[in-house]
Amino acid sequence: MGFVQGEGRTQGTLFPVTLEELIPQDHVCRVIDAFVDRLDMAGLEFERAEAAETGRPGYDPRALLKLYLYGYLQQIRSSWRLESECRRNIELMWLLGRLAPDHKTIAEFRRMHRAGVTAAGAKLVRLARSVGLVKGEWIAIDGSKFQAVSSAKSVRAREALEHYLEQLEQSDEQDEVVIDPSAVASALEKLRQHPEPEVGFMRTAHGLIPAYNVQAAVDAKHALIVVQQVTDHAADNRSLQPMAEAAQAVVGGSGQPINGVAYFRIYDLRSTYPTRLSAGGVADEWVTQLLRQSDSKVFKKYSQMKLRIQREALEKMNCLANEMTAEVTTAVQESKSLCTVPAQF
Repeated sequence: MGFVQGEGRTQGTLFPVTLEELIPQDHVCRVIDAFVDRLDMAGLEFERAEAAETGRPGYDPRALLKLYLYGYLQQIRSSWRLESECRRNIELMWLLGRLAPDHKTIAEFRRMHRAGVTAAGAKLVRLARSVGLVKGEWIAIDGSKFQAVSSAKSVRAREALEHYLEQLEQSDEQDEVVIDPSAVASALEKLRQHPEPEVGFMRTAHGLIPAYNVQAAVDAKHALIVVQQVTDHAADNRSLQPMAEAAQAVVGGSGQPINGVAYFRIYDLRSTYPTRLSAGGVADEWVTQLLRQSDSKVFKKYSQMKLRIQREALEKMNCLANEMTAEVTTAVQESKSLCTVPAQF
């Protein structure tokens, strides 16, 4: 018995297969296509949302947005890879109608429409909530450190150049000093050429490295990200309030404003210390006040967890104290036995 044989590459068919037949009805490409087609591209501030009457025809921003969303779902970030996928991926052939924009067009679209893509993402979250994928009641907010592309050496050199220029400016204001224009021009040029002028050092599990703090607000029902933000602040406590407000604006949930702060019932997916909810740096008194005013059951459960942790911590401290006392007592007795002088008869 032989192997299963495929069709010949030159074999013709009486009824050619269409792209529509190759894409299942429940495929994610159909969701992307239907979602983008219903968007008001001009209202989301996408440029060239309407075709110009003169000049060379350009790509429809809807087609490029579909390509961007598909690449996001398939974890394809490179514009070069997206260009090659358009030429060989059947799913993208169906989604874009066999269009194949070059990598420069794709990169330029992403650069020019950051705000529009963010607004489209907010629309997608609202659509997910309308179909029940996002509930909008329990939101977890947390941050993660992601290492930057720049090396530690280049970041230190950039910081040294910035410090050098600041010193020149201060000395120029105080005294008349001789400044080498060529050195200043060289320093400014190096600063302009740095690929990541905003990155700084952050302490991580791998030590002090150039990194970004990526904040994410996640809905608890299906663990879908509703809001994300990349910051250069190492501490998470500065991002809790802005992230909570952004999550409420996107989800439109039942979070009630307390003292001007949009508040959700927040919990920590990492199960960290209970007195530090979500962002890891929130004052315990502030969290207690919010929980007391928001939900009595949640506040009661939180208080019980807090008391339990405190009791466990006290028990551990008592055990350590008893062990240390026993060790000290043993050491004292041993020292006394060594220092004992034999009695004289």
